[in-house]
Amino acid sequence: MTPDAPALPEHATPHHRVHVVDLEGKPGATVSLPLAFSQPVRPDLIQRAVVAAQSHRRQPYGTSPTAGLRHSVEWSGKGRGVARTPRLMDSMTGAQAPNTVGGRPAHPPRVDRIWAKKINRKERQLAFRSALAATREAKLAAARGHEVPKGLHLPVVLVDPVEEIRTAAEARNLLRQLELWPDIERARVGTHLRSSGRARRRGRVRRTPRSLLVVTSAPGRAVGFRNLAGVEVVSAQRLATEDLAPGGTAGRLTLFSHAAVESLRARLGEAAP
Repeated sequence: MTPDAPALPEHATPHHRVHVVDLEGKPGATVSLPLAFSQPVRPDLIQRAVVAAQSHRRQPYGTSPTAGLRHSVEWSGKGRGVARTPRLMDSMTGAQAPNTVGGRPAHPPRVDRIWAKKINRKERQLAFRSALAATREAKLAAARGHEVPKGLHLPVVLVDPVEEIRTAAEARNLLRQLELWPDIERARVGTHLRSSGRARRRGRVRRTPRSLLVVTSAPGRAVGFRNLAGVEVVSAQRLATEDLAPGGTAGRLTLFSHAAVESLRARLGEAAP
């Protein structure tokens, strides 16, 4: 760099600022968001990170080692004008071979298969920052199906007393003040029974669409939101890409407390501007 060249700024992108909203829905002082909220949105990295997280929770499965082999069979030998399929004792009924009824599977699933998918550490970190930046985009939230009121500046940062909400009634009153209650109604109406199948047999009878994500500064806060349809409450230290982009689709409608923003800033290793 030549001596006459201008000095490069410390950060290539500016810090975005939002208003801190009180419990009555009125905007107050502005606060600077962490620099991660200014990152470019990378849907490809977000999808990779979410799929990798899902793959680590997958339980290996396989067939029994003796499946289809629990027969007393014999082979009559060559030259008898019949196929060389093993047959039941004293019978012409085929058994045990993959091409017979009740025979062993030809290529069964195996418990030693590795389901986990790998992702680089820097890519995973960039995906998390990109998912945070996607919470600023109202178009992405609307594309996910969220009911976003006109003129609402995302993400919504609330005053710290929001973490003291202990009942669903208090949470409902706050969301009505913010005009976000229609999104809860969308999730409630969208809750439906699954059709008969493997998921229903395993206890996953109902499916509820995802609604708001409430981010707090520590676990056990804002518990009044947890009983609302489609709402999830997570602390800033345990916030993951999958929380911000369920199913790999970025742009979830997210509420932060002011303390959660500062906790997230410390987690990302950024100094307060």
